[in-house]
Amino acid sequence: MRPGRERPRWGRLRRVASSRVRLSWVHLILGGALLMPYFLLAQVAVGAYGGGVNALDSLPLSFAAYAAALPLIAATGLFGLVRPMSVAAARALCGVPGDRLAEGPARTWAARWRTSAWWTLHLGVGALVSGISLAVPPMAVVLIALPFVSALRELPLGFGWFNTGAEPYVAPVLGIGLLAGVVLCAAGTGALLARLAPVLLGPTAADRLAAAEERAADLAVWGRLARELHDAVGHALSAVTLQASAARRVLDSDPGFVREALAAIEDTTRRTVGELDAVLGLLREGEGVAAGAGAAGPAPTLAADLDGLLDRSRACGILITARQDPGPVGDWGRLPAIASREGYRIVQEGLSNALRHGEGPVDLRILVRVRGGHEELEITMTNDPATAPESRTTGGRGLRGVAERAALLGGRVEAGPQEGRWQLRAVLPLGGGPR
Repeated sequence: MRPGRERPRWGRLRRVASSRVRLSWVHLILGGALLMPYFLLAQVAVGAYGGGVNALDSLPLSFAAYAAALPLIAATGLFGLVRPMSVAAARALCGVPGDRLAEGPARTWAARWRTSAWWTLHLGVGALVSGISLAVPPMAVVLIALPFVSALRELPLGFGWFNTGAEPYVAPVLGIGLLAGVVLCAAGTGALLARLAPVLLGPTAADRLAAAEERAADLAVWGRLARELHDAVGHALSAVTLQASAARRVLDSDPGFVREALAAIEDTTRRTVGELDAVLGLLREGEGVAAGAGAAGPAPTLAADLDGLLDRSRACGILITARQDPGPVGDWGRLPAIASREGYRIVQEGLSNALRHGEGPVDLRILVRVRGGHEELEITMTNDPATAPESRTTGGRGLRGVAERAALLGGRVEAGPQEGRWQLRAVLPLGGGPR
């Protein structure tokens, strides 16, 4: 059984190896083709310097034109867009894993010089392999056919010394050796380029830093969207659940309350659908929509939407005592927009927690005061916990979201038991924008 298993595995390895050799050969031929414009331009300069002699008619002048083309190739390799093209070719034809190569244009000079070195190496070596691939196979075919076609030995091709004895039959061996040499040359240079690609086209320290910053920005956007969904939809579902439960219990005895509960459910779901559309608009159109919150309207704020939030929460049967003091700003409308928006979400999450886990009245205090010469928005919410914090099943995601919102503004959050009651306290500085 073991030999039978080994045979297919070696067959697969041979197929993979031959496929890589073919692709790397194509990669080298592509490099030779890309070198031709540089070579033709250098040929004109070399021919003019050599007294008007065509560089193609002289092997030394051809090599001089080839050498003169390399600095031109190196200069064009400094352009930033050369790297993505080289990376795409190396990934597709050299078999280099994508995570070992850099993404995007080269932005720093260190990355540009490394790309220039790769570009010069690829085109320079590719031109040599292309020349060998074009010149050697016809010669090898002639050598293989030489013993069987006597007319070839009469041609002025330098094969006259194969005319005597057994020497004509040595020619096929030489021809096969030349073909094997071409294959080995292409395979070796292709393997060399595949090994050097991560070194010359791999990410630099600046690329890794840019990728990390982009990843952090993406995570920040996703975290913000997750908080918006959790706070808006979570609060609405909690309120609708309580209102529907209360209406079901008094369905036969108090139709008036049922109508009020259904009206409150309708209003809550309508507003939540609008907020959900705004968040989905951010997902569809990107972060740039955040300033206008999409077509569904601006995000809710303390100045415009706090009273409605309190009324809807009271309609769920919870007693809320709210004390508001705009303090030095004099008017809630003068609060910074981001502080007003994040403050509204913090109050919303606190009321959601009170609806899900609390009992008894909720004391809400929102005030602006000056501390250390700086204005602060302080939100304090206190209620009697119906369940211990350890027994809650939501995983504390809401409180983590509240802490993240405060941290974005450089503020702080405290949540926990306080004199037998549950207290949530958030402090948001009003002196600057988000960090």
